[in-house]
Amino acid sequence: MSKTLFDKVWDAHVVHTIKDGPQVLYIDKHLIHEVTSPQAFKELEQRNVPIFRPKQIVATADHNTPTKDQHLPIKDELSRKQLKQLSENCKKHDIELYQLGHKYNGIVHVMAPELGITQPGMSIVCGDSHTSTHGAFGSIAFGIGTSQVAQVFASQCLLLTKPKSMRIRVNGQLKKGVQPKDVILYIISKIGTNAGTGYFCEYAGDVFEAMSMEGRMTVCNMSIEMGARGGMIAPDETTFDYVKGRTFAPQGEEWNQKLKYWKSLPTENDAVFDKEYSFEADDIEPMITFGTNPGMGIKVNQHIPNSNDTSFEKALNYMNFQKGESLVDKPINYVFIGSCTNSRIEDFRVAADFVKGKKKADHVTAWLVPGSKQVEKQIEDEGLKAIFSEAGFELRQPGCSACLAMNDDKIPAGEYCVSTSNRNFEGRQGQGSRTLLASPLLAAATAIEGKIVDITKHLN
Repeated sequence: MSKTLFDKVWDAHVVHTIKDGPQVLYIDKHLIHEVTSPQAFKELEQRNVPIFRPKQIVATADHNTPTKDQHLPIKDELSRKQLKQLSENCKKHDIELYQLGHKYNGIVHVMAPELGITQPGMSIVCGDSHTSTHGAFGSIAFGIGTSQVAQVFASQCLLLTKPKSMRIRVNGQLKKGVQPKDVILYIISKIGTNAGTGYFCEYAGDVFEAMSMEGRMTVCNMSIEMGARGGMIAPDETTFDYVKGRTFAPQGEEWNQKLKYWKSLPTENDAVFDKEYSFEADDIEPMITFGTNPGMGIKVNQHIPNSNDTSFEKALNYMNFQKGESLVDKPINYVFIGSCTNSRIEDFRVAADFVKGKKKADHVTAWLVPGSKQVEKQIEDEGLKAIFSEAGFELRQPGCSACLAMNDDKIPAGEYCVSTSNRNFEGRQGQGSRTLLASPLLAAATAIEGKIVDITKHLN
Protein backbone atom coordinates (compact mmCIF):
# COMPACT_ATOMS: atom_id res chain seq x y z
CA MET A 1 0.00 0.00 0.00
CA SER A 2 1.38 3.43 -0.99
CA LYS A 3 2.33 5.68 1.90
CA THR A 4 2.12 9.37 2.63
CA LEU A 5 5.04 11.37 4.05
CA PHE A 6 3.25 11.29 7.41
CA ASP A 7 2.79 7.49 7.27
CA LYS A 8 6.46 6.93 6.47
CA VAL A 9 7.81 9.06 9.31
CA TRP A 10 5.22 7.91 11.87
CA ASP A 11 5.58 4.20 11.07
CA ALA A 12 9.38 4.42 11.27
CA HIS A 13 9.08 5.56 14.89
CA VAL A 14 6.55 3.02 16.19
CA VAL A 15 8.15 0.96 18.94
CA HIS A 16 5.09 -1.07 19.86
CA THR A 17 1.41 -1.29 18.89
CA ILE A 18 -1.16 -2.22 21.51
CA LYS A 19 -3.78 -4.53 20.00
CA ASP A 20 -6.76 -2.45 18.79
CA GLY A 21 -5.30 0.51 20.66
CA PRO A 22 -2.67 3.24 20.69
CA GLN A 23 0.98 2.99 19.67
CA VAL A 24 4.24 3.69 21.46
CA LEU A 25 6.12 6.28 19.40
CA TYR A 26 9.86 6.91 19.80
CA ILE A 27 10.84 10.58 20.03
CA ASP A 28 14.08 11.64 18.35
CA LYS A 29 14.33 15.13 19.77
CA HIS A 30 12.73 16.69 22.83
CA LEU A 31 12.81 20.50 22.98
CA ILE A 32 12.09 22.20 26.31
CA HIS A 33 11.79 25.73 27.71
CA GLU A 34 11.24 27.34 31.09
CA VAL A 35 7.41 27.30 31.20
CA THR A 36 6.25 23.69 30.68
CA SER A 37 9.25 21.74 31.98
CA PRO A 38 9.56 22.47 35.76
CA GLN A 39 6.50 20.41 36.76
CA ALA A 40 7.72 17.46 34.66
CA PHE A 41 11.19 17.54 36.24
CA LYS A 42 9.58 17.68 39.67
CA GLU A 43 7.31 14.71 38.94
CA LEU A 44 10.25 12.53 37.96
CA GLU A 45 12.22 13.50 41.05
CA GLN A 46 9.25 12.71 43.31
CA ARG A 47 8.99 9.26 41.72
CA ASN A 48 12.77 8.79 41.69
CA VAL A 49 12.78 8.24 37.91
CA PRO A 50 15.91 9.30 35.97
CA ILE A 51 15.94 11.20 32.66
CA PHE A 52 16.26 8.36 30.14
CA ARG A 53 18.14 10.11 27.30
CA PRO A 54 19.33 13.61 28.28
CA LYS A 55 21.38 13.91 25.07
CA GLN A 56 18.14 13.89 23.04
CA ILE A 57 16.92 16.98 24.90
CA VAL A 58 17.70 20.60 24.00
CA ALA A 59 16.63 23.48 26.25
CA THR A 60 16.30 27.21 25.68
CA ALA A 61 14.87 30.19 27.57
CA ASP A 62 12.27 32.09 25.53
CA HIS A 63 8.71 32.63 26.85
CA ASN A 64 9.33 34.64 30.02
CA THR A 65 12.52 36.35 28.95
CA PRO A 66 12.74 40.14 28.83
CA THR A 67 13.68 41.62 25.45
CA LYS A 68 15.58 44.57 26.93
CA ASP A 69 18.72 44.61 29.08
CA GLN A 70 19.18 40.85 29.02
CA HIS A 71 22.63 41.32 30.58
CA LEU A 72 21.01 42.60 33.77
CA PRO A 73 19.25 40.53 36.49
CA ILE A 74 15.63 39.83 35.50
CA LYS A 75 13.27 42.19 37.32
CA ASP A 76 10.12 40.04 37.17
CA GLU A 77 10.20 37.58 40.07
CA LEU A 78 8.30 34.74 38.33
CA SER A 79 10.42 34.98 35.18
CA ARG A 80 13.63 35.08 37.20
CA LYS A 81 12.55 32.04 39.20
CA GLN A 82 11.53 30.03 36.10
CA LEU A 83 14.82 30.69 34.30
CA LYS A 84 16.81 29.83 37.43
CA GLN A 85 14.82 26.59 37.79
CA LEU A 86 15.45 25.64 34.15
CA SER A 87 19.17 26.25 34.58
CA GLU A 88 19.33 24.14 37.75
CA ASN A 89 17.31 21.29 36.22
CA CYS A 90 19.43 21.18 33.05
CA LYS A 91 22.69 21.25 35.01
CA LYS A 92 21.48 18.50 37.34
CA HIS A 93 20.42 16.21 34.47
CA ASP A 94 23.23 17.06 32.02
CA ILE A 95 20.90 18.67 29.44
CA GLU A 96 22.17 21.16 26.85
CA LEU A 97 20.78 24.61 27.70
CA TYR A 98 21.01 27.80 25.68
CA GLN A 99 20.17 30.29 28.38
CA LEU A 100 19.72 34.03 28.11
CA GLY A 101 22.75 35.62 26.44
CA HIS A 102 24.09 32.38 24.93
CA LYS A 103 24.94 32.76 21.23
CA TYR A 104 22.44 29.97 20.42
CA ASN A 105 19.63 31.29 22.63
CA GLY A 106 16.29 32.07 21.04
CA ILE A 107 12.68 31.02 20.59
CA VAL A 108 12.67 27.23 20.63
CA HIS A 109 11.06 26.96 17.17
CA VAL A 110 13.56 29.39 15.64
CA MET A 111 16.87 28.32 17.17
CA ALA A 112 16.43 24.55 16.67
CA PRO A 113 15.97 24.74 12.86
CA GLU A 114 18.70 27.33 12.36
CA LEU A 115 21.19 25.17 14.31
CA GLY A 116 20.42 22.07 12.26
CA ILE A 117 18.88 20.32 15.28
CA THR A 118 15.64 19.96 13.26
CA GLN A 119 16.08 17.48 10.40
CA PRO A 120 13.80 15.63 7.95
CA GLY A 121 12.24 12.35 9.03
CA MET A 122 12.49 13.09 12.75
CA SER A 123 9.90 12.89 15.49
CA ILE A 124 10.09 16.09 17.54
CA VAL A 125 8.07 17.21 20.56
CA CYS A 126 7.98 20.20 22.88
CA GLY A 127 5.67 21.42 25.63
CA ASP A 128 4.50 24.12 23.26
CA SER A 129 1.62 24.04 20.77
CA HIS A 130 3.57 25.62 17.90
CA THR A 131 6.03 22.74 17.69
CA SER A 132 4.27 22.04 14.39
CA THR A 133 6.77 24.58 12.94
CA HIS A 134 9.41 21.86 12.57
CA GLY A 135 7.16 19.87 10.23
CA ALA A 136 8.37 22.22 7.48
CA PHE A 137 11.38 19.89 7.24
CA GLY A 138 9.31 16.76 6.69
CA SER A 139 9.40 15.77 10.34
CA ILE A 140 6.55 14.77 12.65
CA ALA A 141 6.50 17.60 15.17
CA PHE A 142 3.79 18.43 17.69
CA GLY A 143 3.14 20.05 21.03
CA ILE A 144 2.61 18.03 24.20
CA GLY A 145 1.29 18.67 27.71
CA THR A 146 3.37 18.70 30.88
CA SER A 147 2.47 15.10 31.83
CA GLN A 148 3.67 14.01 28.38
CA VAL A 149 6.88 16.01 28.84
CA ALA A 150 7.48 13.83 31.91
CA GLN A 151 6.65 10.72 29.87
CA VAL A 152 9.31 11.61 27.27
CA PHE A 153 11.82 12.47 30.01
CA ALA A 154 11.31 9.01 31.51
CA SER A 155 11.11 6.85 28.37
CA GLN A 156 11.93 8.92 25.24
CA CYS A 157 8.56 7.62 24.00
CA LEU A 158 4.89 8.62 23.96
CA LEU A 159 1.71 6.55 23.99
CA LEU A 160 -0.40 7.93 21.14
CA THR A 161 -3.26 7.18 18.79
CA LYS A 162 -2.17 7.76 15.21
CA PRO A 163 -3.91 10.84 13.74
CA LYS A 164 -5.65 10.77 10.37
CA SER A 165 -4.02 12.33 7.31
CA MET A 166 -5.02 15.47 5.44
CA ARG A 167 -3.52 17.22 2.42
CA ILE A 168 -3.89 20.85 1.39
CA ARG A 169 -2.75 21.72 -2.12
CA VAL A 170 -2.17 25.26 -3.37
CA ASN A 171 -1.18 25.47 -7.03
CA GLY A 172 -0.20 28.39 -9.22
CA GLN A 173 1.94 31.45 -8.52
CA LEU A 174 1.39 33.95 -5.71
CA LYS A 175 0.73 37.59 -6.59
CA LYS A 176 3.19 40.31 -5.66
CA GLY A 177 3.01 41.20 -1.98
CA VAL A 178 1.46 37.90 -0.92
CA GLN A 179 3.56 36.34 1.85
CA PRO A 180 3.60 32.80 3.34
CA LYS A 181 1.67 34.24 6.33
CA ASP A 182 -1.07 35.34 3.94
CA VAL A 183 -1.25 31.82 2.49
CA ILE A 184 -1.89 30.15 5.84
CA LEU A 185 -4.28 32.89 7.05
CA TYR A 186 -6.21 32.49 3.79
CA ILE A 187 -6.42 28.70 4.21
CA ILE A 188 -7.64 28.97 7.82
CA SER A 189 -10.21 31.62 6.84
CA LYS A 190 -11.58 29.20 4.23
CA ILE A 191 -11.66 25.90 6.14
CA GLY A 192 -12.05 27.15 9.73
CA THR A 193 -10.27 26.57 13.01
CA ASN A 194 -11.59 23.01 13.51
CA ALA A 195 -11.06 21.50 10.04
CA GLY A 196 -7.76 19.93 11.05
CA THR A 197 -8.86 18.42 14.36
CA GLY A 198 -7.62 14.83 14.56
CA TYR A 199 -5.39 15.19 11.49
CA PHE A 200 -1.79 15.66 10.50
CA CYS A 201 -1.73 17.98 7.50
CA GLU A 202 0.63 17.81 4.52
CA TYR A 203 0.97 20.97 2.42
CA ALA A 204 1.62 20.29 -1.26
CA GLY A 205 1.60 22.01 -4.62
CA ASP A 206 3.44 24.74 -6.51
CA VAL A 207 3.18 27.40 -3.82
CA PHE A 208 4.82 25.39 -1.04
CA GLU A 209 7.44 23.92 -3.37
CA ALA A 210 8.46 27.47 -4.33
CA MET A 211 8.62 28.69 -0.72
CA SER A 212 11.81 29.22 1.24
CA MET A 213 12.32 27.20 4.43
CA GLU A 214 11.42 30.30 6.47
CA GLY A 215 8.12 30.54 4.60
CA ARG A 216 7.40 26.85 5.06
CA MET A 217 8.03 27.17 8.80
CA THR A 218 5.54 30.05 8.98
CA VAL A 219 2.88 27.88 7.31
CA CYS A 220 3.51 24.77 9.42
CA ASN A 221 3.67 26.90 12.58
CA MET A 222 0.01 27.89 12.15
CA SER A 223 -1.28 24.38 11.35
CA ILE A 224 -2.33 24.19 14.98
CA GLU A 225 -4.62 27.21 14.42
CA MET A 226 -6.85 25.15 12.15
CA GLY A 227 -6.98 22.42 14.79
CA ALA A 228 -4.41 20.08 13.20
CA ARG A 229 -2.02 18.02 15.33
CA GLY A 230 0.76 19.19 13.08
CA GLY A 231 1.73 20.23 9.57
CA MET A 232 4.33 18.81 7.18
CA ILE A 233 5.99 19.67 3.90
CA ALA A 234 7.96 17.06 1.96
CA PRO A 235 11.73 17.57 2.12
CA ASP A 236 13.37 18.60 -1.16
CA GLU A 237 16.49 20.41 -2.41
CA THR A 238 15.36 23.60 -0.63
CA THR A 239 15.28 21.64 2.65
CA PHE A 240 18.62 19.93 2.09
CA ASP A 241 20.37 23.18 1.12
CA TYR A 242 19.02 24.84 4.27
CA VAL A 243 20.14 22.06 6.64
CA LYS A 244 23.57 21.40 5.11
CA GLY A 245 26.50 22.89 6.98
CA ARG A 246 24.52 24.00 10.03
CA THR A 247 26.05 23.53 13.48
CA PHE A 248 24.40 20.20 14.36
CA ALA A 249 23.68 18.93 10.84
CA PRO A 250 25.16 15.56 9.76
CA GLN A 251 28.52 15.72 8.00
CA GLY A 252 30.58 13.59 5.62
CA GLU A 253 29.36 10.04 5.10
CA GLU A 254 26.62 10.46 7.69
CA TRP A 255 25.22 13.32 5.57
CA ASN A 256 25.18 11.11 2.46
CA GLN A 257 23.35 8.33 4.31
CA LYS A 258 20.79 10.70 5.82
CA LEU A 259 20.24 12.42 2.48
CA LYS A 260 19.46 9.08 0.83
CA TYR A 261 16.84 8.40 3.51
CA TRP A 262 15.38 11.91 3.36
CA LYS A 263 14.89 11.64 -0.39
CA SER A 264 12.74 8.53 0.17
CA LEU A 265 10.25 10.36 2.40
CA PRO A 266 7.91 12.27 0.02
CA THR A 267 4.36 10.98 -0.40
CA GLU A 268 3.95 8.34 -3.11
CA ASN A 269 1.82 9.32 -6.09
CA ASP A 270 -1.13 7.05 -5.41
CA ALA A 271 -1.17 7.42 -1.60
CA VAL A 272 -4.62 8.15 -0.19
CA PHE A 273 -5.43 10.87 2.37
CA ASP A 274 -8.43 10.88 4.72
CA LYS A 275 -9.28 14.47 3.76
CA GLU A 276 -8.13 16.84 1.00
CA TYR A 277 -8.50 20.54 0.15
CA SER A 278 -7.35 22.40 -2.92
CA PHE A 279 -6.87 26.14 -3.55
CA GLU A 280 -5.53 28.38 -6.30
CA ALA A 281 -2.68 30.81 -5.61
CA ASP A 282 -4.37 33.46 -7.73
CA ASP A 283 -7.24 33.69 -5.22
CA ILE A 284 -4.93 34.66 -2.34
CA GLU A 285 -4.35 38.32 -1.41
CA PRO A 286 -2.63 40.00 1.55
CA MET A 287 -4.68 39.03 4.61
CA ILE A 288 -5.60 40.52 8.00
CA THR A 289 -7.70 39.19 10.87
CA PHE A 290 -10.63 41.15 12.28
CA GLY A 291 -11.82 38.89 15.12
CA THR A 292 -10.59 36.85 18.06
CA ASN A 293 -9.48 33.62 16.38
CA PRO A 294 -7.11 33.15 13.42
CA GLY A 295 -9.98 31.92 11.21
CA MET A 296 -11.61 35.34 11.33
CA GLY A 297 -9.54 36.72 8.49
CA ILE A 298 -10.26 38.68 5.32
CA LYS A 299 -8.31 39.99 2.36
CA VAL A 300 -7.08 43.40 3.49
CA ASN A 301 -9.21 45.16 0.87
CA GLN A 302 -12.39 43.25 1.78
CA HIS A 303 -15.08 44.23 4.28
CA ILE A 304 -15.90 42.42 7.53
CA PRO A 305 -18.53 39.78 6.66
CA ASN A 306 -22.02 39.51 8.09
CA SER A 307 -22.93 36.78 10.56
CA ASN A 308 -25.49 36.43 13.33
CA ASP A 309 -23.50 33.77 15.16
CA THR A 310 -23.20 34.61 18.86
CA SER A 311 -19.44 34.05 19.02
CA PHE A 312 -19.01 36.21 15.90
CA GLU A 313 -20.99 39.04 17.52
CA LYS A 314 -18.95 38.67 20.72
CA ALA A 315 -15.67 38.86 18.79
CA LEU A 316 -16.69 42.02 16.91
CA ASN A 317 -17.85 43.58 20.16
CA TYR A 318 -14.47 42.85 21.77
CA MET A 319 -12.59 44.27 18.76
CA ASN A 320 -15.00 47.25 18.49
CA PHE A 321 -15.56 46.54 14.80
CA GLN A 322 -18.80 46.55 12.79
CA LYS A 323 -20.17 44.13 10.20
CA GLY A 324 -19.50 45.43 6.70
CA GLU A 325 -16.68 47.67 7.91
CA SER A 326 -13.42 48.05 5.96
CA LEU A 327 -10.20 47.87 7.99
CA VAL A 328 -8.27 49.98 5.47
CA ASP A 329 -7.34 53.37 7.02
CA LYS A 330 -8.03 52.07 10.56
CA PRO A 331 -5.56 53.92 12.86
CA ILE A 332 -3.12 51.62 14.66
CA ASN A 333 -0.83 52.54 17.57
CA TYR A 334 1.16 49.30 17.97
CA VAL A 335 3.00 47.03 15.54
CA PHE A 336 4.84 43.85 16.51
CA ILE A 337 7.12 41.92 14.15
CA GLY A 338 8.34 38.77 15.89
CA SER A 339 7.18 35.44 17.42
CA CYS A 340 7.90 31.84 16.39
CA THR A 341 5.79 32.51 13.29
CA ASN A 342 7.64 35.48 11.81
CA SER A 343 10.92 36.36 13.52
CA ARG A 344 13.42 34.82 11.11
CA ILE A 345 15.89 36.79 9.00
CA GLU A 346 13.70 36.57 5.90
CA ASP A 347 10.87 38.30 7.78
CA PHE A 348 13.10 41.22 8.73
CA ARG A 349 14.53 41.47 5.21
CA VAL A 350 11.00 41.82 3.83
CA ALA A 351 10.15 44.49 6.41
CA ALA A 352 13.43 46.38 5.90
CA ASP A 353 12.99 46.37 2.13
CA PHE A 354 9.67 48.20 2.54
CA VAL A 355 10.80 50.48 5.38
CA LYS A 356 14.08 51.64 3.80
CA GLY A 357 14.19 55.42 3.41
CA LYS A 358 10.85 55.93 5.20
CA LYS A 359 9.83 57.00 8.71
CA LYS A 360 7.24 55.35 10.91
CA ALA A 361 4.20 57.34 11.96
CA ASP A 362 4.85 59.34 15.15
CA HIS A 363 1.98 57.76 17.11
CA VAL A 364 3.07 54.16 16.38
CA THR A 365 5.14 52.03 18.76
CA ALA A 366 6.87 49.46 16.53
CA TRP A 367 8.70 46.54 18.13
CA LEU A 368 11.00 44.30 16.14
CA VAL A 369 11.95 41.18 18.10
CA PRO A 370 14.33 38.68 16.46
CA GLY A 371 13.67 35.00 17.11
CA SER A 372 17.23 34.22 18.17
CA LYS A 373 20.66 35.63 18.91
CA GLN A 374 21.74 34.45 15.46
CA VAL A 375 18.92 36.37 13.75
CA GLU A 376 19.79 39.41 15.88
CA LYS A 377 23.38 39.19 14.60
CA GLN A 378 22.22 38.76 10.99
CA ILE A 379 20.04 41.88 11.28
CA GLU A 380 23.10 43.83 12.36
CA ASP A 381 25.56 42.25 9.90
CA GLU A 382 23.26 42.86 6.92
CA GLY A 383 22.74 46.52 7.78
CA LEU A 384 19.03 46.08 8.57
CA LYS A 385 19.40 47.49 12.07
CA ALA A 386 20.45 50.86 10.66
CA ILE A 387 17.46 50.88 8.29
CA PHE A 388 15.04 50.14 11.13
CA SER A 389 16.66 52.63 13.50
CA GLU A 390 16.50 55.43 10.92
CA ALA A 391 12.82 54.62 10.37
CA GLY A 392 12.11 54.84 14.12
CA PHE A 393 11.51 51.15 14.83
CA GLU A 394 12.70 49.67 18.14
CA LEU A 395 14.88 46.58 17.72
CA ARG A 396 14.73 44.47 20.87
CA GLN A 397 16.55 41.33 22.03
CA PRO A 398 15.38 37.77 21.22
CA GLY A 399 12.38 36.17 22.91
CA CYS A 400 8.69 35.36 22.51
CA SER A 401 7.96 38.99 23.48
CA ALA A 402 4.53 40.47 22.68
CA CYS A 403 3.20 37.27 21.12
CA LEU A 404 1.70 36.13 24.40
CA ALA A 405 2.51 38.78 27.03
CA MET A 406 4.21 36.40 29.49
CA ASN A 407 6.92 39.04 29.76
CA ASP A 408 7.10 42.84 29.93
CA ASP A 409 6.10 43.36 26.28
CA LYS A 410 2.36 43.94 26.60
CA ILE A 411 -0.11 45.85 24.44
CA PRO A 412 -2.25 48.21 26.58
CA ALA A 413 -5.96 47.53 27.04
CA GLY A 414 -8.14 48.83 24.22
CA GLU A 415 -5.24 49.34 21.84
CA TYR A 416 -4.94 47.67 18.42
CA CYS A 417 -1.76 45.85 17.46
CA VAL A 418 -0.99 44.62 13.95
CA SER A 419 1.05 41.56 14.84
CA THR A 420 2.98 38.88 12.94
CA SER A 421 2.30 36.35 15.70
CA ASN A 422 -0.08 33.38 15.43
CA ARG A 423 -2.97 34.03 17.82
CA ASN A 424 -5.43 36.89 18.21
CA PHE A 425 -7.43 35.56 21.17
CA GLU A 426 -8.93 38.00 23.67
CA GLY A 427 -6.14 39.42 25.82
CA ARG A 428 -3.46 37.34 24.08
CA GLN A 429 -1.04 40.29 23.88
CA GLY A 430 -2.10 41.84 27.17
CA GLN A 431 -5.37 42.19 29.07
CA GLY A 432 -7.93 44.00 26.90
CA SER A 433 -5.55 44.27 23.93
CA ARG A 434 -6.84 43.80 20.37
CA THR A 435 -4.71 41.83 17.94
CA LEU A 436 -4.86 41.84 14.13
CA LEU A 437 -2.70 39.13 12.56
CA ALA A 438 -0.82 39.97 9.38
CA SER A 439 2.40 39.37 7.44
CA PRO A 440 5.67 41.22 8.22
CA LEU A 441 5.15 43.24 5.03
CA LEU A 442 1.68 44.49 6.01
CA ALA A 443 2.85 45.06 9.61
CA ALA A 444 5.78 47.18 8.40
CA ALA A 445 3.50 49.19 6.09
CA THR A 446 1.07 49.78 8.97
CA ALA A 447 3.88 51.16 11.12
CA ILE A 448 4.96 53.56 8.38
CA GLU A 449 1.45 54.77 7.53
CA GLY A 450 0.07 54.71 11.08
CA LYS A 451 -2.97 52.88 9.79
CA ILE A 452 -3.91 49.68 7.98
CA VAL A 453 -3.29 50.02 4.26
CA ASP A 454 -4.13 48.03 1.17
CA ILE A 455 -0.52 46.91 0.70
CA THR A 456 -1.11 45.99 -2.95
CA LYS A 457 -1.36 49.73 -3.72
CA HIS A 458 1.96 50.48 -2.00
CA LEU A 459 4.19 48.12 -3.96
CA ASN A 460 6.26 49.24 -6.94
